[in-house]
Amino acid sequence: MQLQCSPANPAATLYHKLAYYKPNCEPWPVSRNPVIRREILFQLTDVARAMRTFIDQCARGHGMTRAQWAVLIRLERQEGMTQAEMADALEIQPISLVRLIDRLCDQKLVERHPHESDRRANRLYLTAKGRTTLERLVPLGREISGNVLASFSETEATELLQQLLRIKVNVRKAAAREGARRAANGARHAG
Repeated sequence: MQLQCSPANPAATLYHKLAYYKPNCEPWPVSRNPVIRREILFQLTDVARAMRTFIDQCARGHGMTRAQWAVLIRLERQEGMTQAEMADALEIQPISLVRLIDRLCDQKLVERHPHESDRRANRLYLTAKGRTTLERLVPLGREISGNVLASFSETEATELLQQLLRIKVNVRKAAAREGARRAANGARHAG
């Protein structure tokens, strides 16, 4: 694979920054190129931020926030989740979720039901109005995905999804290792 060095190819431009730049721009495997790896992480972060902003703008046009929409979608997939499970799934603080669920309950989109075996917990369920709201948002979701993935073929979109899921697994494994390492260090320092 030959990488052409040109302003039209930003990946090639990154190679110019390496102290051992080779004029023919033959790429290193990603596993050995820290510049490309760092750029991938920056771009993933920037893309996620841009998508959150874009989806929020679109959702607001339909009287909803991205966070509210996310709760409704999660509940459609897994009704009866506890609030703690929902907070974990959305990666938000439980107190932030409580306020969010309060608003959705006030709008009659979600209901809280007492947990059958834990008096401190509530299970969350969509209401009929919540289901209708989700159905109304389906075309918006298709429009957003169509816009965001407009330049991707079905094959490319499928490959991207597989790669993103691999990254997600890698992040979760790394986080688990880091958590275990911190716990082991904490246990050593606590005694």
